[in-house]
Amino acid sequence: MSEKIRLEVCVDSPQSLAAAIEGGADRIELCAALETGGLTPSPGLMALAAQAPIPVYAMIRTRPGAFVFDDADVVTLLADIDAVRAAGLAGVVLGANRPDGSLDHELLARLAGQAKGLGMTLHRAFDLAGPDFSEAVELAVALGFERILTSGGETTALKGLDALARCFDHAQGRIVIMPGSGVNLDTVGAIKARLPLREIHSSCSVASDAPADKALELGFVALRPKHTDTGVVRRMKAALA
Repeated sequence: MSEKIRLEVCVDSPQSLAAAIEGGADRIELCAALETGGLTPSPGLMALAAQAPIPVYAMIRTRPGAFVFDDADVVTLLADIDAVRAAGLAGVVLGANRPDGSLDHELLARLAGQAKGLGMTLHRAFDLAGPDFSEAVELAVALGFERILTSGGETTALKGLDALARCFDHAQGRIVIMPGSGVNLDTVGAIKARLPLREIHSSCSVASDAPADKALELGFVALRPKHTDTGVVRRMKAALA
């Protein structure tokens, strides 16, 4: 009997958190501002998520933009890891690059040390370390990460299937390679057919109602906001079965 493929759902609101849990998600990636790729969630959202019946990993990312961090960023990253531990969540989602795109070994080792005792996912900072990801995979294994969230260095996991397959081959089961980006009901079948999946990452989202004109005009909401949908989570789980 084949091993169950675990579905991680990324969420950035109380409503999406509830929908992911109700739909049957196996794990939550908890963020703020998914429209910017995800930032560290608020203390209130972490406190709410700590009541979830499934593991919750919080994004540790101080600001939008590249994953090259200065000393002020690092102070915040370390404090955010402590906040995740204090909230009682299961783990953290980390990543850091050097200016040339390679993974920042020194900083990642420091962050991993701060996160000792928590689960760790290496996020898509990994995707900047290609096109040969073998060294980055080895670093993630050495630092004790449980998994790597990656699109194979492409805009979507579907486009990055060849690189993802090479990552799976290199990892040899020592670390989970978790495809993410553009994973939806239209693409999951092709991804599943090509890769020996153990886990996969998706927002399982649908477009929200159009924002009120004034709120949009004042910049309070995204032009095309999305939210995780319980029905989509259920259908994604069925597609993975």
